[in-house]
Amino acid sequence: MTSKLGTALVTGASSGIGATYADRLARRGYDLILVARDAGRLGELADKLSTAHGIKADVLRADLSDRTDVLKVEDKLNQDDTITLFVNNAGIGPSGPLLATDPDYLDRIVDINVTAANRLAVTAARVFSGRKRGAIINIASAVAMAAPFFHGTYAASKAFLLALTESLATDLKDSGVQVQAVLPGYTRTEIFDRVGGSMDGLDPETVMEVGDLVDAALAGLDRKELVTMPSLADYSLYEAFLDARNALRPNLSLRKPATRYGVGR
Repeated sequence: MTSKLGTALVTGASSGIGATYADRLARRGYDLILVARDAGRLGELADKLSTAHGIKADVLRADLSDRTDVLKVEDKLNQDDTITLFVNNAGIGPSGPLLATDPDYLDRIVDINVTAANRLAVTAARVFSGRKRGAIINIASAVAMAAPFFHGTYAASKAFLLALTESLATDLKDSGVQVQAVLPGYTRTEIFDRVGGSMDGLDPETVMEVGDLVDAALAGLDRKELVTMPSLADYSLYEAFLDARNALRPNLSLRKPATRYGVGR
């Protein structure tokens, strides 16, 4: 028997933010499809959540740097009409300074954080809009708003996901489909350990517990926020950013160069 809320498909679900989303959504009564590379950990989590919350939890092993596996997840989104929520969470972080990073690893960041995330988000948007219901949660990052201070490829990948979310919101207007970008700051997960780093040198006041992050993000979803920044107390700061960006819009594309360049006149 399918949950009244439907099924949530969560990528990167074996640990950290994805696993916590799976837990919170199971508590809300969603059935689950858990996607990640580690089938063993996924199976353990699925068993735990189905037993604890009386929901159905299935496992789909996929490496989202592999196009064949991305297409498996895409097919699941296309074919399973019980799916009502897509948590686009899978991603990898930097392994060191940008200019010292192996280009193959940079390609892997783009493959997972951009190429796979884009394909699956657009697929979910197309499918959900056809059904007139559903929600898409794209897990971006606060670095999308602060690229000069962070690893360039990683920050760019998260800025891509933020821009994609904002554009999808326009495409999905009046479709019955909700879309949200979540912009976490430093969060206590395994992401640093996986790339050989550590959170020990960070100011503890800047590191959020993963449960608090996901709870805040879901509260933002419930409030219909397009962009949720869990650590931002004064939302008017973000609104001021949007106002400034909107003020630029009439100047972004004109027939003549600006007079300050002294050309084309």
